[in-house]
Amino acid sequence: MARSPHAYVRGNTAQYYDWLHSLAGQRLPRGPAIWICGDCHVGNLGPVADFDGKVQLELRDFDQTTIGNPTHDLIRLGLSLATAARGSSLPGVVTAHMLQHMLLGYQRAFYPGHDGLVAKPGVVKSALRHAQQRSWRMLARERAIDVRQTIPLGKNFWPLSEAERAAIAELFADPLVMEHITGSRAVGDTDAEAPQATVLDAAYWVKGCSSLGLLRYAVLVDFNGAHCLVDIKEAVAATSPRYRRISMPRDNARRVVEGASHLSPSLGQRMVARRFMERGVFVRQLMPQDLKLEIEQLDIHDAVRTASYLAYVVGRAHAAQMDSGVRAQWLQELMANPGKITGTPEWLWQSVVQLVASHEAGYLEHCRQYAMSA
Repeated sequence: MARSPHAYVRGNTAQYYDWLHSLAGQRLPRGPAIWICGDCHVGNLGPVADFDGKVQLELRDFDQTTIGNPTHDLIRLGLSLATAARGSSLPGVVTAHMLQHMLLGYQRAFYPGHDGLVAKPGVVKSALRHAQQRSWRMLARERAIDVRQTIPLGKNFWPLSEAERAAIAELFADPLVMEHITGSRAVGDTDAEAPQATVLDAAYWVKGCSSLGLLRYAVLVDFNGAHCLVDIKEAVAATSPRYRRISMPRDNARRVVEGASHLSPSLGQRMVARRFMERGVFVRQLMPQDLKLEIEQLDIHDAVRTASYLAYVVGRAHAAQMDSGVRAQWLQELMANPGKITGTPEWLWQSVVQLVASHEAGYLEHCRQYAMSA
C-alpha cells in the first residue's frame, strides 16, 4: 500500500466505506436494488474465461458483493481511475474527461445492441490477447508447480496440518464440487459416469491481504486425467453498505457465489460454496486465462477510452439484472442535475474529488508510519 497512491486506494476499503456512511455518501442517487461488486476498483476487473475458454473482461473479485446501490460501484471505479491518472502524472483536465466518458460508457451498456459501441482501449486489447494465449503450463510455471505434481513450499505456500489435509480430502470426495467448478457434466445427471478427482497436493496460500488470518488454500487436483488448480478461500462478512430489508444469503460463501453469478457469469459458474472446518468457503477453479488488469501507467491518449470501457463492463453487469423499465428509470436518475460545463453530474464529480483528497492525505500518513516502523 505504500508503493503508490493507487495501491493505497486498492488496499484501503475501510476509508471508502466510512465515506459512504458519511453525510456526503448518504446524499448519492439511490439506484435499484441489484447485486454490486462493492469493491469496484481497476484491479478487480480483468480477463475471465468461461468453461469453453471464451475470454471476456469482467469483474473478478466478489468478497464485498452485496445487494446495494449501483452508484457505489461507479464512485469506487471513478476514485480508482482518478488516482491512477494522478499516479501517471496526467493533468487534472484528463481526469475530468475520464469521469465524463466513464459515465457515457456505463450508460451505453443499458441500450439494446450495445456490443461494439465502446471501443476497447490498448491496455484492454493487450490484456485479452495475452490471456487468450495462455496455457496450463504457463499457469503452473507461474505458481511454481513442478513436474512431480507438487506445490513447492516456501514464501507463498505453507505446509498443512493433518486436520487441514483431512478436511481437503473430505471436500473433494464430494463429486459435485469438481463438477460445479469444471463444468464436466450437468450437475445431477445421474446417468453419466461420475468423474474422478484425486488430490495431488495442497498448501496454505499466502496471497496478500486476502489470506491474513483467514483460510486460503491452493489445491492441485487430477480430474479425469487433467490437472486443475483449485482455490479455496474463506468468505467473511461484507463491510460494503447494503440495502436493508432485502433478502440476501446469510452464509457469506453463498453470498459471494450468488453475487459472482449475477455480475460475472463466466466466473460465477466456476464457483461453489461449501462448509470447510466449520467456516464458509468458496471454491473455484483457476483458469490460465484469468488475469488481473494491471494499469501501472495510463497513457494520455488511452486514459479516456480506458475509463469509458471499464465503466461499460460494470454497466453491462448491472444492466443484466434490470428489466427495461428499471433501466430507463435508473438512467434518468443517474443523469439528474448534470454539470453545466462537462455534463458530468455534480454528485459524481464532488464525490471523487473529496475521496481523492482524503485518500491522498491518508496515503501520506500511511507512508510516514511505514517509514517510521521500518
